[in-house]
Amino acid sequence: MKHKFLTLIIILSFALVLNCKENDSGQEEGAPVDPLKEKGIGPVKEVKLGAIESSMVERGKATFELKCTACHKFDEKVVGPALKDVTRRRTPEWIMNMMLNPIEMTKQDKIAQELLATHLTQMTPQNLSESDARDILEYLRKMDGN
Repeated sequence: MKHKFLTLIIILSFALVLNCKENDSGQEEGAPVDPLKEKGIGPVKEVKLGAIESSMVERGKATFELKCTACHKFDEKVVGPALKDVTRRRTPEWIMNMMLNPIEMTKQDKIAQELLATHLTQMTPQNLSESDARDILEYLRKMDGN
């Protein structure tokens, strides 16, 4: 009886150790992250994309020029990373969550943490609405030729 109890304790301990090696997204620590599947941390859970909408592109361009160009260009790194082809490298949800929730993203999202480690500068919140972020996403899509 004592042997069975000890065996059960060992099995449960092993299961607990394995479970602790997973992070909030269900991935094992150190496991590779697929940037084309990650949605990030924040309010945006799903974005449905269709044809590029020119009115959104115009609003997005204006907001991007006002709030983003101090740190981002398309073809070169400034303070933050170059944004050329970002819509081909990240999901729409991840892009919008990074714009809307950059502090939590760099605390909890593995891709955002890697970007922070590379660029050594925390993206600052720009007080964007979800609508603003969606317009900027549309502008980024247009710039990427999507």
